[in-house]
Parts: sequence; structure tokens; C-alpha cells
Amino acid sequence: MEKRESMLEVYLKKGMSRRSFIKGCVALTSIMGLSTDMLSKVVEAAESKPLPVVIWLHGHECTGCDESFIRSGAPLASDVVLNSISLEYDHLLSAACGEPFEAHLEETIQKYAGQYILAVEGAVATKDNGIYCMTGGRPFIQTLQHAAKNAAAIIAYGSCAVSGGIQAAEPNPTGSSGIAHFTGTKTVVNVPGCPPIPEVMTGVIMHLALFGNLPPLDNEGRPKQFYGNRVHDTCYRRPFFDAGMFAEAYDDKGAKAGWCLYKLGCRGPETYNACGNMRWYQGMSYPVQSGAPCIGCSDAHFWDHAPFSARLPKYGPFGDVDKIGVAIAGTMAAGIAAHGAMSIVQKKKLRAEKDRIAAEKQGKKVEK
Repeated sequence: MEKRESMLEVYLKKGMSRRSFIKGCVALTSIMGLSTDMLSKVVEAAESKPLPVVIWLHGHECTGCDESFIRSGAPLASDVVLNSISLEYDHLLSAACGEPFEAHLEETIQKYAGQYILAVEGAVATKDNGIYCMTGGRPFIQTLQHAAKNAAAIIAYGSCAVSGGIQAAEPNPTGSSGIAHFTGTKTVVNVPGCPPIPEVMTGVIMHLALFGNLPPLDNEGRPKQFYGNRVHDTCYRRPFFDAGMFAEAYDDKGAKAGWCLYKLGCRGPETYNACGNMRWYQGMSYPVQSGAPCIGCSDAHFWDHAPFSARLPKYGPFGDVDKIGVAIAGTMAAGIAAHGAMSIVQKKKLRAEKDRIAAEKQGKKVEK
């Protein structure tokens, strides 16, 4: 087997400087959610380890996750594909097609057995022997099982691959499901979202490639550095929630003033994702910032939850939002009143002390 180039060798071969290489490593360190103390280890790994071979399969889906990925801004998707990984197979991004393309998939599976990263986008259609999703002339479920057998690591990219997505919504006519049921005993790294944030995928792939192990995962198999907080925790509208200030309609004064969208169905308080921190399209925006409530797209089976415009109180963890608002407003009012009363007392004490000192300086007798 021929020697595979490292990330540094690819940079130098293309006439780029070591400075550019270090800048790329800094970006990767940040994306992987690592501290700056880890930069030296990232650089060391990128200098010596070969580019990771990636096979990217597409199942029952809309390719929206890949569309999101190619709009990655830090680093650009072109830098990731051309300089950081060796992407051998991808329905959306490959120029080849037909029988030669499928032959290359088989060649890659055999040539890099036990070494390649398998990224899977889309659900698995199981009904009627999987005929509702065919790739390369055979049911996708067969292609997935064949590729997963020799994979070093498997990533479920997008809510369809993680839990079935919209294809699995009731009544689920195609029997769609997430991929974990069909990949054997291997741990699957789940990257849910509809679509996921593109830099998250880059961070997961590069962590696997540079360190040779899985990133820290939560109890649902999601990378903790990206799914450790709720959307609610990092939302810039959070102060309005805390103050009990909610938009009642999409065009009312509250909505125009940027108030909390909780009453309009926002599921941020129960959805774990990095939307508020990373955003989409080079950090430009995310749904809540654009005036649309979070629909919980990284939650399993979110399509079958209450209508997206339904308010959370009936099934959310916080109880009745109106009572919350009243309680918070009451608590705030009580706190403000108490603060005001204490301020008056303190001012009176300070004034009395100043009067006493002034009187003593004038030689007057002051009663304490």
C-alpha cells in the first residue's frame, strides 16, 4: 500500500507555507472544542499522521446535511476536502458516477479496511426489503452494512441518520430508522441536526483522524463539546425569558423587540446543540436569531412532537410559562422594592454620619 500524505505534506506540496499550516491547525483546535494547550499536540499529529480516508454514504434523505457542510466557513469546506481529509466517496461531491464510481467504493473498502472513517447521511429504509432507498443498484441497507463492517469509526451525520428524521415520521411508510441498528457492535458518533452545523462534522472527523479515538460522548452518543449545552443556555434572548418577556405573535411588538419566542413554540429549553455559539453560514445566524423558534431538530423524532408553533408548557420541563413569567416578574419586583428600601436606609445612615462629622468639626455637641 502506498504511503499516504500527512496534512503538512499536502500543504507543502501545494506551495503553502508552514505558517498557513499552523493557522489551519489553530482553526481545527478551535473547532474540536480543545483548549489552546492542545495546539502543540494537534500540530504534531497533523505533521505525522496520514490524512483520514473518508467514505461518505447517502441514504434516505434530502442531502441537506451535505449542503450545510459545503457552506462551512471556518475552515472552508474546500480546505477540509482538499487539504485535511481524503474524501474517496461521496454521492453529492464526487464528479464520478455509475459503475466506475461504485467500483471505486468497493476498492476503497478493501484497500483501507479498518482504517477509513464512515460518514453516513440519511435514514435506512427497511420496509419491503429496503427497496425504497436504492444506491448503486442495491438497497442502501446492504451498502451500509457492507461499508460499516470494515470501518474504523462511524459517524451518523444529521437527524435522519441518527433517528430516521422526517422519513420516520408517522406513519413512517418506508420503515425508516437511524443507522445504529445496522452497523453491528461499533460505537456510532451521533451528530444530529436538520441540518447539523457544518463545523461540528469537521471537528468530529478531525478528532478521530488526529487522535485516533472517539471524542467524549454523552449518553446519546453525541460529542459533548458540541451538544453539552441547551440552545436555551446560549440564546441571546435568554434575558427576556428570565424577565418573563415573551412575544405573543410573530408580528407583535415583543417579536419586533427581540423578546423570547418561548410562547411561539421555541424548544430551545429542551434541545441540546451549539446553535447559539457557532451558528450557520460562517457564524452569520441561526433560526432564533432570524426570528423563528427552535423546532428541536437535533432531538429524536422531533417531527412527531406537538406542532412546531405549539407552546412548550404542556410537555416541557418548566411548567406553565405564564406562571413562570408572573413568578419571575413578582420576584423581580420584590427584589427591586427591597433593593430600593435598603438603598434609602443606607442613604439616611450615610447622611446622618456626614452631619455628625460636620457638627463635631464645628464644635457642636451631637447626640448619637
